[in-house]
Amino acid sequence: MQDSLEKELAAFLRKKRGQKTFAQFSKAVGLPPSTLFRLEQCHQSITLKSLQLIMKRLDCSLADIFSKSING
Repeated sequence: MQDSLEKELAAFLRKKRGQKTFAQFSKAVGLPPSTLFRLEQCHQSITLKSLQLIMKRLDCSLADIFSKSING
């Protein structure tokens, strides 16, 4: 399950980043570009604090990020 959550977060971040660079997207999200890159590659687990920051900055909910896991 954890693996699928990481993949859902990665896909969500890639979709939200779109054509922006990691540096551009990091300003919007409030996390370093290197962290965003590792999250998108599923090479780093996210902390609750960082997840809350992403949700606040992107004005989204857990259901928006993890819709596949929540909706079955």
